[in-house]
Amino acid sequence: MSYVEQVYQKVVERNPHEPEFLQAVKEVLDSLEPVLDRHPEYQKAGLLERIVEPERQIIFRVPWVDDQGRVQVNRGMRIQFNSAIGPYKGGIRFHPTVYTGIIKFLGFEQIFKNSLTGLPIGGAKGGSDFDPKGKSDAEVMRFCQSFMNELYRHIGADVDVPAGDIGVGAREIGYMYGQYKKLTRLYEGVLTGKGLSYGGSLVRTEATGYGLVYFVDEMIKAKGKSFEGATVVISGSGNVAIYAAEKVYQLGGKVVAMCDSNGYIYDKDGVNLDTVKRIKEVERGRIRDYVKSHPSAEYVDGTGIWNIKCDVALPCATQNELDENDAKKLVANGCFAVGEGANMPCTPEAVRVFLENKVLFAPGKAANAGGVATSALEMSQNSMRMSWTFEEVDAKLKNIMVNIYKNVSQTAKEYGHEDNFVVGANIAGFLKVADAMMAQGIV
Repeated sequence: MSYVEQVYQKVVERNPHEPEFLQAVKEVLDSLEPVLDRHPEYQKAGLLERIVEPERQIIFRVPWVDDQGRVQVNRGMRIQFNSAIGPYKGGIRFHPTVYTGIIKFLGFEQIFKNSLTGLPIGGAKGGSDFDPKGKSDAEVMRFCQSFMNELYRHIGADVDVPAGDIGVGAREIGYMYGQYKKLTRLYEGVLTGKGLSYGGSLVRTEATGYGLVYFVDEMIKAKGKSFEGATVVISGSGNVAIYAAEKVYQLGGKVVAMCDSNGYIYDKDGVNLDTVKRIKEVERGRIRDYVKSHPSAEYVDGTGIWNIKCDVALPCATQNELDENDAKKLVANGCFAVGEGANMPCTPEAVRVFLENKVLFAPGKAANAGGVATSALEMSQNSMRMSWTFEEVDAKLKNIMVNIYKNVSQTAKEYGHEDNFVVGANIAGFLKVADAMMAQGIV
């Protein structure tokens, strides 16, 4: 049994009921065999054993009172995975599916994603099984304040800087920041995704979606293709999906389908983004409402969005949403590129189908790094007590995504896996963290 296999087996034994975490660890470790052949010192230093174990796991009770005066209790957590290259950085997710396995998977991915940005930020993730859907603003505020009553002890501008994720937008960040400031008496860049009036950065809202399209654009341009005239299907209709669609339109493509957890819309004339923004950002409604304004469009309950013929597919909803059968349908329909806007939205079997069929595949830890990259730019602006223009931040974001593509592509080629950006991203992200860990000793 190889060193990598031994490490993975130990991870399975320690975390048997966390399939998402195990999936993320296996994907990374499977890519690292050629690295370990070149660097036997990593095994001697127990580097893999250390990188798969979080530095710190914090789990806490979050009691709050609903609008009917009933006491509710949720579970909160923050998993600080690796700080070798900088303070912990990663989102907070509020969703009923949140448990330690999901947060560990996200935190582990964040290590390598943050490394790929080239910025000095470590990997972490946090969240709660609280569901903000259907809650009043007052209930969300009381929950966020209670959540921060514990979390504030473990974060700080130079310690751990959380951001938003699923279920945590500008409203939730605002409530948490207000409570942090009250508890600590510190006005610092401890959370990113803040409102522009109190230290937020322009482009942060658009960053993950824009960055995804910047990366995919570089990837397909290298093969002589472009978004100009391309038909695109995007899963999701939240922040990432909306602004990925916006950038696709700016580059001359046409988005024909989007979805939410209930079903999907298909508009052969191109999805009207203004309508989607109104439904999702203003009314907090469901995607089915789209057809009220656009009767020529279709709404379909349930899954099936990947049956739609397209040139480029951008899964931007949630983990493991696109499986092997979906991948085969996309290949059969002539899809030539897939970019992950969400964290690990494609199953390992789906990824294998894409790679075997020469579909250009952009893994999430590289392709959706634009969000955390712009969060780090927000941290920089907070530290300098200044704000950059939209154009300045957007240019920095594009430059970061172009550089990530170049780094990932060159690394894949160097290690004998040309155009396999999964391997390229895993190795490139790992090497920077590994060098820092080796330099800092056994800590």
